[in-house]
Amino acid sequence: MNYLLARKKSATSLGRKKSDPGSVTPSSTMPSDEKPREAKSAPYARSSYATILATRGSFMDKSEQGITHRSKGLCSSLLEKAQTVPLESLFRDDLFETTCHNTRDRNEAMVIRDIAPLIVPSAQTLATYGATHLERLTESVNEGWNSAIPVYGPRPQSDYSVGFGRSAFTDDQLEKLKPFVGDIAETLTSYFMATWRMYFPFLTCEVKCGAGALDIADRQNAHSMTIAVRAVVELFRYVKREKEVDREILAFSISHDHRTVRIYGHYAVIEGREPKYYRNPIRTFDFTELDGKEKWTAYKFTKNVYDIWMPKHFQRICSAIDEFPPDVDFDVSQQSELQFTERSGLSQDLETYSLAQSSADSGSAQAQADIQSSVVDTGDITPNTSLTEGGALKRPRTERGGRIRR
Repeated sequence: MNYLLARKKSATSLGRKKSDPGSVTPSSTMPSDEKPREAKSAPYARSSYATILATRGSFMDKSEQGITHRSKGLCSSLLEKAQTVPLESLFRDDLFETTCHNTRDRNEAMVIRDIAPLIVPSAQTLATYGATHLERLTESVNEGWNSAIPVYGPRPQSDYSVGFGRSAFTDDQLEKLKPFVGDIAETLTSYFMATWRMYFPFLTCEVKCGAGALDIADRQNAHSMTIAVRAVVELFRYVKREKEVDREILAFSISHDHRTVRIYGHYAVIEGREPKYYRNPIRTFDFTELDGKEKWTAYKFTKNVYDIWMPKHFQRICSAIDEFPPDVDFDVSQQSELQFTERSGLSQDLETYSLAQSSADSGSAQAQADIQSSVVDTGDITPNTSLTEGGALKRPRTERGGRIRR
């Protein structure tokens, strides 16, 4: 399980940062992979990106077995349970038609400004208005996932994403996570993090405009949510409870433009040595039809994810972290992303494909194929499996140059 250790970013990746000399906080730097809107979508513009994901074990389709009956019931509940909606908004009955007209044939920035908050409400805004149970969450807006380990190509940069903040966890839990996330998030990458402040992401939203653009959004979300589901799978695999999440939805994504919404649930299936990652379509609809009958569907769904699904998901994550053995006898890996890649057993069949934006990005992504994980069943979150086989893991001895001695 040493591949789960937090990894030092490569010198090339760190060298691309543009730091403000007067500040030492991560938020004051330009993340190495953060790009303009057009550039960040470029690697996903080709339909062949879905094929590349498939070679990495992530499929933009349902698995043959599908999701569990429990997850099917969950999706129905998230769609059907009543929720409050804002009284004053651009979706107000007398303003809705004008809003749709004003955003038609406009750019993504305008759709994000006027439409996106009414499709996927901000967890932080809801917390500010009194939803205290959402204070444990953190969100990012067009922020590069520079603390994540990508599946392939550059790291995601979602239009909007939600995960758990550092303050959500106890001091003891943070101490147990330290070997896997490190202390200085700006200089490390982790299986369990997206941005330097976001642990275990579980929701992303991508906004697009133009013909065929939602397919690009779907590919972006598929990459991001494979990373999100993989985090939970690896967490439970570490404590030998991976069967608890098999075929259970562990993350959600929403793709939309000025009129159409696609909602997916993301999950993993355990088959043999490595898990396979899939998505389950939950709803696809045009919220402008029938005088806006469905205009609040995605908004209510997202609020139900926050209110119904998220607390149980968080409790499940914490139950696994609590089973980590105390005083784990290893440190954050001294090996960089590139060094990990050098010893990766991943096939080089698509190495020449030009989606990766830099050698550091491509290198860190190829380390992913060493994943040996499983999945989690959402049912009983009470720990029922103890860690065995020696508990604490030790860092492997290394030879000069940082290579692992076999």
